Amino acid sequence: MYPSSINITPYLEDSSGYRGEAEQVFTPSNVSQVRDIVDDARAQRIPLTIAGAGTGLTGARVPHGGWVISLERFRTIEIGRGKARCGAGAILSDLHEAAARTKQFFGPNPTEASACIGGVISTNAGGARSFRYGSVRRHVLALEVTFMDGQTRDFKRGDRVDFPIRNIRTPGTTKSAAGYYLQPNLEWVDLLAGSEGTLGIVTQAELQLFEEPAAILSGVVFFATSDAALRAVEAWRPIHELRVLEFMDGHSLALLRSGYPEIPTHAGAALLIEQNLRSENDEEVDLWTARLADAKAFEQESWFGFTAADHERFREFRHTLPAMVLDMVRRNGFPKFGTDFAAPLDRNRDLYAYYVQRCEELFPGRYVIFGHVGDANVHVNLLPANHEQAKQAEHLITDFACFVVSLGGTVAAEHGIGKIKTDLLKLMYLPDEIEAMREVKRRLDPDWLLGRGNIFEP
Repeated sequence: MYPSSINITPYLEDSSGYRGEAEQVFTPSNVSQVRDIVDDARAQRIPLTIAGAGTGLTGARVPHGGWVISLERFRTIEIGRGKARCGAGAILSDLHEAAARTKQFFGPNPTEASACIGGVISTNAGGARSFRYGSVRRHVLALEVTFMDGQTRDFKRGDRVDFPIRNIRTPGTTKSAAGYYLQPNLEWVDLLAGSEGTLGIVTQAELQLFEEPAAILSGVVFFATSDAALRAVEAWRPIHELRVLEFMDGHSLALLRSGYPEIPTHAGAALLIEQNLRSENDEEVDLWTARLADAKAFEQESWFGFTAADHERFREFRHTLPAMVLDMVRRNGFPKFGTDFAAPLDRNRDLYAYYVQRCEELFPGRYVIFGHVGDANVHVNLLPANHEQAKQAEHLITDFACFVVSLGGTVAAEHGIGKIKTDLLKLMYLPDEIEAMREVKRRLDPDWLLGRGNIFEP
């Protein structure tokens, strides 16, 4: 038997503020109990939603009725050389700490360290280091998965999907988390990573780890204007072993100044960088003097460091911004309207210019733009102050999505589609391509019980 139901309320929303309802929540502690829950749900035709840590921004873990299955008891982490075996409920920060004790690290660095491993796999999450290491899918070596027919299967990297699929287009971006990854010679781990809890229940995963570099140069580089910062992005993308290239606009810096008065008063943008080095005396260090001069950056007022304390200080600086935005949104009493769109790299400046133009027309002074500029995946956060602005924000997000698609981009770079963005998926893919995804869903979950409402409308 599996554990009886617990308090439902904490499982009925995620960090987006999206709320749902459920009849019961179950917290199994082993795969046998997971299979029992699946068998009962299938027999009674009860929808089953997988709950992660609740850090998602698209409502994917929020149930539309039925049962919730939380894998929070699957918390084991076993570190090996070049890999980690993790339970789906293991917390990302715990993986970071365990890997660091062996002088290793997990390449992708999803922003929310309190996310669970199953969650970052289900959304094919990205993060600051995806610029160098790519999204989570690339680093999944093996998965243990229970399907809705009650079978539990183990898949290794290289195991091919054993039923026919129809291939669909991919956006011209460096990362995407929009719908199923239906590509030639498809492997099971690639199909399941990014499927947002709609195809199977992942209970364990083996993830790739990397050796820590001998040294890391971290920095926050300030510029007079966003245009100067974006020109630097184009010049710096090819830099050897650059692993982070993040952006903050002038509105972001203005918001941060209350906690960081040392930000230059005349700075209108900033780039956050990290570079793997062979040592602190690596010749790459000296090259940054010329790079800053060529980019017309604030050489004397920018921040650089090699130590763990420097690295943590700059990480905290980056992560303080979305926390401040979320706090402001809560105080305003309206939902947060944010984008997770990405464009092809050569259209990055076109996308940014459109964001600014439209935001200045409708939300002057009430928006911030920041994020993964190295992947042409900056996030716009709109901060409505009244009901009329909230309605405008909703329409503007759709307008942004249409423009991104016209550039050959994606409507979900790293957060997934969930339940909130199903309409946007239709802007990106043709009906026949979405039907190709539905065919896979029907093959593995013919009664459409698992993750109902995620990716596809109910």
